[in-house]
Amino acid sequence: MSIRPIYLDNHATTPVDERVLAAMLPYFTENFGNPSSNSHVYGWEAAAAVQQAREILAAAINATPEEIIFTSGATEANNLAIKGVAEAYFSQGQHIITLATEHKAVLDPYQYLKTLGFAVTILPVQKDGLIDLTELEKAFRPDTILVSVMAANNEIGVLQPLTEIGEMCRDRQIIFHTDAAQAIGKIPLDVQASQINLMSLTAHKVYGPKGIGALYVQRRNPRVQLAPQQHGGGHERGMRSGTLYTPQIVGFSKAVEIALAEQATETQRLTQLRQRLWESLSHLQGIHLNGHPTQRLAGNLNISVEGVDGAALSLGLQPVAAVSSGSACTSTTIAPTHVLMALGHAEQLAYASVRFGIGRFNTLAEMDIVAKHAIATIESLRQQFSYL
Repeated sequence: MSIRPIYLDNHATTPVDERVLAAMLPYFTENFGNPSSNSHVYGWEAAAAVQQAREILAAAINATPEEIIFTSGATEANNLAIKGVAEAYFSQGQHIITLATEHKAVLDPYQYLKTLGFAVTILPVQKDGLIDLTELEKAFRPDTILVSVMAANNEIGVLQPLTEIGEMCRDRQIIFHTDAAQAIGKIPLDVQASQINLMSLTAHKVYGPKGIGALYVQRRNPRVQLAPQQHGGGHERGMRSGTLYTPQIVGFSKAVEIALAEQATETQRLTQLRQRLWESLSHLQGIHLNGHPTQRLAGNLNISVEGVDGAALSLGLQPVAAVSSGSACTSTTIAPTHVLMALGHAEQLAYASVRFGIGRFNTLAEMDIVAKHAIATIESLRQQFSYL
């Protein structure tokens, strides 16, 4: 039997926690009702489970249950937020702002809106991946209706200053959306304290099932209007029609519940693992840490390596560690990621990058194994490419 590599791609997806799976199983077989069926016990059971899930997710971000709109994932949530605002507020303005390091699930809807006549400003980031708030202030226009900035970057793990951005948007009555797919359950989130109007969430980055996500939509002060992008049945306050997937919803809320309960200790543990790996690798010459050294997800380590071929590096690491060179959503394209290029890297250095996504089921011993193999791989490749 072959030994599987150590899984260090937890930003791409995570395994479903056994506790989450156990919570989901009854809703596949016993409590299988449609939560919209309000005339019998099967529907009532499902509806009660969905309501409880809303309450858990809402409490996680300091929202109300009515402000949680279930979707198929963060990509749909992002599309609903961005296109929904653009259509609903078209008469008030056609200028929207985002960052160059956003996920494609944000950048692509922005580019789509550009083809419809919207003015799109894509702000650069600083070398550490953080937004320059001065540049954001300069970008505001009288017709700006939306700003979208990711809470935690999926490649370099950088945590953006949500509260500062939210306050700037609030003062100008501009809607602020954040993609928090990588952040939920990993860092404290508070939509009220940070003045966030829209927040995209997903389950599969936090040891929940794939295929389920949510969008927080603020109901008061201000009430955010969204044009639905999917019609048919009027589910989810008319914003997202479709039969609710009760098992996935239950799994989502259970995953977040567990993550919040363990957040403090897990953050400390993951930081220790990340530092162990980085301290081992940083002794090599020509190793660059991508992203802010401390203002980042605890389990994220993204490095660029001088003097090696990026594809060869990823291939060389595969027998021991399952890692990524960028976003899993765009990994089929052999090119430097837009995130690393936005940091100002030369193309060759951006291409020779590795993202280590450390997660709940990784150990210190695994960090030592991976570091040893990574060092040997880098040194071997450098000999082949005559790196000095």
